[in-house]
Amino acid sequence: MASDIPPPSTLRTRPTLLFRLRDWNDEASWTEFYRLYYQFVYGCARRTGLSHADAEEVTQDVFKRVAETVHEFEADPARGSFRGWLTNLTRWRITDKLRARRPHERYAARPSDDDRTDPVERLPDDADVNAAWDEEWQRHVLEAALARLARRVPAKHFQIFDLYRRQGWSVMKVARELGVNAASVYLISHRLTKHLKVEVEVIRARLA
Repeated sequence: MASDIPPPSTLRTRPTLLFRLRDWNDEASWTEFYRLYYQFVYGCARRTGLSHADAEEVTQDVFKRVAETVHEFEADPARGSFRGWLTNLTRWRITDKLRARRPHERYAARPSDDDRTDPVERLPDDADVNAAWDEEWQRHVLEAALARLARRVPAKHFQIFDLYRRQGWSVMKVARELGVNAASVYLISHRLTKHLKVEVEVIRARLA
């Protein structure tokens, strides 16, 4: 199956997405950045109990801050990895939003006595947060890689891969429902699994 997915060896020579974002007029890179990071930031905000509107506001604040400072990022090694910086930036904005809530808004969603604590106090400690967000990050990378893969291979091939590898259908059921032979299910699933691993590496390189 032909594919234009770049081999892993080419990844280190390509300009990172972070570097390309220094050009505010690079609309394609900013669109890609938003697509890759939006769900991660928004999802983290929602999981702390923020409403859709508040989570959207947090997300926009985070992206605004990135736009304001991304040109300085690589020049300051003390900031650490971009992933770590973005994670901390998201946490700070979430905390600010939680603290800005009026008292009755803080407790409205959880009225029981056991839950009537300040949402900021319910935030886990750094070790727990880092572990939970690392798991969220890995899930985010996988979903972004799957989305890229789905756009770059024939729709029927991705459907075969999804049903067999992700949804756990048997080979014979996939073959029967999609009108292909069992050998094709094995072959296509094997190829797309390899391509997915490459896409994951692409995403990690771009989000480095």
